Amino acid sequence: MNELRAYFMREIPGIDAFLAAEADKLDGLVRDVARHVLLSGGKRIRPMLTILFARALGHQADDISPIACALEMLHTATLLHDDVLDQALVRRGKTSAHVRFGTTEVILAGDVLLALANKLGADYDIPRLNALLARGIMATADGEIRELAHTQNPTADRGAYMDIIIGKTARLIETACRCGAALTSRDRALEDLAGEFGLNLGIAFQLVDDALDYTVSEDEMGKPAGGDLREGKMTLPLILHLESLAPAEAGALLGALREKRLTAVQAEGIVRDVREKGLAEKTREAAADYIKAAVKELETLPVSPEREVLAQAAEYVLTRRK
Repeated sequence: MNELRAYFMREIPGIDAFLAAEADKLDGLVRDVARHVLLSGGKRIRPMLTILFARALGHQADDISPIACALEMLHTATLLHDDVLDQALVRRGKTSAHVRFGTTEVILAGDVLLALANKLGADYDIPRLNALLARGIMATADGEIRELAHTQNPTADRGAYMDIIIGKTARLIETACRCGAALTSRDRALEDLAGEFGLNLGIAFQLVDDALDYTVSEDEMGKPAGGDLREGKMTLPLILHLESLAPAEAGALLGALREKRLTAVQAEGIVRDVREKGLAEKTREAAADYIKAAVKELETLPVSPEREVLAQAAEYVLTRRK
């Protein structure tokens, strides 16, 4: 993991500086909101993937930052809107933006970041980048809509769950990888390789995130354990738990989730059961299959420091603990 750590440490200051400079150009009504969420210490996985694929495919020009940071802006805009929809009080261990600045300001800031991300992509005058950004935004919105609908009428449906996580998480990570390839080459086969890596990595990322929600403490994760459960979100650890119950018991739990009457004591018991049954670990095992598929896509890339860092990034996604 040394190469991964060193590469991130070298690149992230430039990403942060670009994001800060762009945020400072915004109108005062949304500037502080944008700075609050853009500079709150995210992992920067999406812009780093754009940079890594561009360079792995031979991009030499020093013009990657705008499109890389556009991906971070798109991601950040979805977080702003998500926290309003979920009425989340905390994000990354800090007060959520809508609590600190107000709902109107946060919705406007999210809209501005979406528009700015598209402008940054359009400035390259490469039509494929615009198409990729648009597709990534639409897929993310579709995933969020599916999740909201499924939260209102939850079922232990693995297919529905996969559709949700592919939309709300994996497609934007796929887009980050595809944008790095599309910036460098018009070869659609290379872009598809990058996209398959990103899609599989993104699925694994969300599976691990859903496992962590049941196992990591609030201090480590920045939100209470079982937060997804309390919000009524149907994730794989909960689906596995439901599958382990007798039909009547599973039906009663689904009814409680559907009617928003799950008590704090019940939620704590479910979190405990998921941990004791090893269901978070089973979720990580599912993620491992997607990581294997992602890493396999790298085999045809030329040997380079970036290819090694991409492989290490995949390993990190699988093994991360927060």
